Amino acid sequence: MSFGYPTLRPQNDGDQPIKLPKGPYSVPETLTTGLKNARDTTPGHPLEYSEKHWAENQEAMDFMMLRNMQGIHMPLRLKMEQNITSKMQRLPCLPSSHVMLDTLTGRNTTVDFDDILNVRDEAEVLGHPHVLTSLKY
Repeated sequence: MSFGYPTLRPQNDGDQPIKLPKGPYSVPETLTTGLKNARDTTPGHPLEYSEKHWAENQEAMDFMMLRNMQGIHMPLRLKMEQNITSKMQRLPCLPSSHVMLDTLTGRNTTVDFDDILNVRDEAEVLGHPHVLTSLKY
């Protein structure tokens, strides 16, 4: 019995063809490109793909569950509200907190690296407000 939920099994991302950079004589140039590309040719861990796309998989599963329980209107309405709230911002010189978007997506209950590191509010160099506003509008 299937409810139409997306699969929870991780999909292997390493079954792609290997692409090495080729030089003018159709031979990989190891001296110019280096050996660091060898890591790109090996397949990753089977759970690596699952962890990279965890948020998208969780959102797809939540939308599928909402669709089965409440109908197609609920995922569409939730996605519409997320699109509307993601476009609402302050002026470019002022940072937007996106509290409404975080509440709709459930990110307000978690603390990630993005919440602590590389925050735009604590930037050392701020742009000129008039220039930033004229560039955006």
